[in-house]
Amino acid sequence: MRDMDPNDIRIAARELTAFCAATLVKAGARSVDAQRVAEHLVTANLTGHDSHGIGLLPAYLKHAEAGLVDVEATPEIVHDHAAIVKLDGRDCWGRIAGEAAMAAAFPKAEALGVCAVTLSNAHHLGRIGAYGEIAVNEGFAALFFVNVTDHDPMVAPYGGTDSRFGTNPVCIALPPSGTKPSFLLDMATSRIAMGKARVAANKGLRVPFGSILDENGLPTDDPSGFKGFEQAGALAPFGNHKGYGLAFAAELLAGVLSGGGTIQPGNARRGGIRNHMTAILLSPDAFGDPAAMEREMEAMWDYALASPPADWDSPVVAPGDPERALKKRRSAEGVPLDPETLKQLNDAAKAVGVQQRLG
Repeated sequence: MRDMDPNDIRIAARELTAFCAATLVKAGARSVDAQRVAEHLVTANLTGHDSHGIGLLPAYLKHAEAGLVDVEATPEIVHDHAAIVKLDGRDCWGRIAGEAAMAAAFPKAEALGVCAVTLSNAHHLGRIGAYGEIAVNEGFAALFFVNVTDHDPMVAPYGGTDSRFGTNPVCIALPPSGTKPSFLLDMATSRIAMGKARVAANKGLRVPFGSILDENGLPTDDPSGFKGFEQAGALAPFGNHKGYGLAFAAELLAGVLSGGGTIQPGNARRGGIRNHMTAILLSPDAFGDPAAMEREMEAMWDYALASPPADWDSPVVAPGDPERALKKRRSAEGVPLDPETLKQLNDAAKAVGVQQRLG
């Protein structure tokens, strides 16, 4: 698994976490919140989702300074009926709001077998797979649909030439079964995440052709329009009409059911990142014979992964396996960061009065 550009610098996760937490505290975050947000970002790096990692810190600091995240807010339950619970994040840090949504859903899912939980008005939730991990660690299966508002759209509809959607992630997670680890599918509905375009632009790299549309709506492999948190052009949906349809579904399920709203221009676009989410949590034990389900899960897992690989150096793996492998490696070797991202991080920390420097 190739994991490093020759120009990258590896930094230990604990150092990145301490740096990130100290910088967020200087920006006004409560120390306990800063630590949880920092751990959330760095864990995204550890699992290979650099687009949702510490490279977002400069944007988070700008949002705090502009009041686009409320560093003192606490999520609130605004509706609680039967198997449904709705929370309003009050623009608090996304990680804090996401944890609160999971905590509110667990008792209902345990008692009723299922819970539908929505979250509105949270700052950037980050890597949605992290909440899938929280769910499976408590023994639940979960489905997540997320949309984003408060800034301009980033993804073009299939057949379109300009952006009309966010990257609208979808996540499906199932707990471990027998000898098998948890199943974790976590994906953007764009061909690549916005953050991946930003990371590629920072490194001067190309992206897969057609994953980006240029300012004229034409497919390209040049991500330079996304450097430094700028946007010139649009991302394309994955799988053409299929990814577009799933992005549209996430927009409606997350934005409408939560009450937070969709990305249509009748809702405010202040330049922040505001996420809304609808999640469905399931208690597997409520569905019948746990032993039979475990046998079937293991049999299907073995069957799928036994397919002869197209490349014998890259065997077939299950969703969640690449993240687990990369987390183990990066925990030991450090997180690779490119020079441009390091500069952005150090400049952002200096601007709020943090003396520590990375690299």
